[in-house]
Amino acid sequence: MRTRQKGVTAIGWLFLLTPLAIVLYAGMRLAPIYLNYMKVAKAMDQANSELKGASIEPGSIRNAIDKHLMIEVIDYPTGKDMKITRDGTGWAVETQYDDEAPLFGNVSLHVSFDKTVKVGGGGNE
Repeated sequence: MRTRQKGVTAIGWLFLLTPLAIVLYAGMRLAPIYLNYMKVAKAMDQANSELKGASIEPGSIRNAIDKHLMIEVIDYPTGKDMKITRDGTGWAVETQYDDEAPLFGNVSLHVSFDKTVKVGGGGNE
């Protein structure tokens, strides 16, 4: 009587696990970039809460953000890279930046970030 083998062969496992390994590797390469963005967003929000009730000017906003970026050890973006514009009764602080994570060879992952915080006149976006 013949018995049939059941299961996945080694080549089958290779085809199944290769895409999973690539996705996991991409996630490992992107994790530091997203952690940096979360630190930038946190620094902007902390600067906003720190400035409530104080006299708010673009220079004081930039100084507060720079202080929090320095505490969080963020090299890019800096306070100079953030755009501060008048927004009604308050100020809008906006940061837009791109980051890349090399994946393998000449393939890299490109990520764009955009965060706006309203200081003095309203809430966060």
